[in-house]
Amino acid sequence: MVHIVVLGAGIGGLPTAYELRHLLPKSHCITLISDNPKFTFIPSLPWVAFDLTPLENIQLDIKNLLWGRGIHWIEGKVTALDPNAQTLHVAGKIINYDYAVIATGASLALDAVPGLGPEQGYTQSVCNPHHALLARQKWRKFLENPGPLVVGAVPGASCFGPLYEFALLADNVLRRRGLRHKVPMTLVTPEPYAGHLGIGEMANSAQLVTRLLKQRDIELIENAAISEISPQKITLADGRILPFQYSMVLPPFQGASFLRSAKGLTDAKGFVPTLPTYQHPDFPSIYSLGVVVQLTPKELTPVPIGVPKTGQMTEAMGMAVAHNIARELGAIKTGPVRPTLEAICMADFGDTGIVFIAAPVLRDPVTGKRRFSVAKRGRWVSWIKVAFEKFFLTKMRLGMSVPWFERWGLRILGLSLVEPIPNELISDSQSMSVEHICKLTMR
Repeated sequence: MVHIVVLGAGIGGLPTAYELRHLLPKSHCITLISDNPKFTFIPSLPWVAFDLTPLENIQLDIKNLLWGRGIHWIEGKVTALDPNAQTLHVAGKIINYDYAVIATGASLALDAVPGLGPEQGYTQSVCNPHHALLARQKWRKFLENPGPLVVGAVPGASCFGPLYEFALLADNVLRRRGLRHKVPMTLVTPEPYAGHLGIGEMANSAQLVTRLLKQRDIELIENAAISEISPQKITLADGRILPFQYSMVLPPFQGASFLRSAKGLTDAKGFVPTLPTYQHPDFPSIYSLGVVVQLTPKELTPVPIGVPKTGQMTEAMGMAVAHNIARELGAIKTGPVRPTLEAICMADFGDTGIVFIAAPVLRDPVTGKRRFSVAKRGRWVSWIKVAFEKFFLTKMRLGMSVPWFERWGLRILGLSLVEPIPNELISDSQSMSVEHICKLTMR
């Protein structure tokens, strides 16, 4: 019997646990660990902040989801991981593992800029359920006494869809309440231009985003670094000062503290390096997926920004991880795969929206191109995002990872989740896999 632990029960961890259970014989033990008893559909948190949907509508009880599915559940905070001893410290207990799948999602680097964040600072965020509730509380007070509103992201941020979504949703909500004329709005981004999204060359995204912000009378400040935040005032590196009554500012992401403290496991920011199989290059018992994976930008920007890791990218990483672990254990006979890192991002603005498609997110290092990219605006984007939220929550209730009809739909769009690893990239991964299998059988 092999024991596989999946750390994190979000959009990456829960579907990956489902896929592992689907692929592996019942003799292998799968344990899902999280310090949060609820699964949350993170992309819908901006709606929670604006009181457009209750938080409980986008959450599911994990213990109930796993009942009868052959996946063990541990609710607790991981405080230490020893990749050499292959042990975890969780809620005062030591857990041994044969494989650990790290899917812990984003920890927020709220110390990146003085005054950042809702608890120790003066800005809101929608990066986790707790922050979304704090943002909602602050928004309700703001509606009673409206004033300048600033939406932004600090240097090092990497997920820009919510930046535009939050600003344009705020505009829509304020117009419907008859308050927009009382609220001067500013969007400040470290991207070299609006619609860059951390990847660049995204079809006509720059024109779509810039035009929409202008139509909605939202001042745009591009290529800007927020250097300090104080009560009701954001200071930029060039000395400009932006007053605010309400502000939502996206922080940079980093790996969880227990990952950063594990010697040799991560880079300085806590992101985990991987082979094409998404195994760790030095610790073959460890796989990673989602926000915690180290992805290096292909180009430097004047203000540093990160590479986005969307929900679809995270699912693709999870499917590749489950496949490659099952292959190592002899449960499937096909070759190793890697995620395609093709991404769909749907940004809902209330009365319209924009869908961004990048295939793949990272451009070819030789040609500097990607297969294709799309940016389309329309009211239908909002409808599709609502439908996808319902679909994703339903498949989590049913214990599905990525069902055949979802893969079929992606193929219609010219997209896929995983692909075979080219022969020239297989050798290192295969040698580590063989070594690790021998290690397991000698125990």
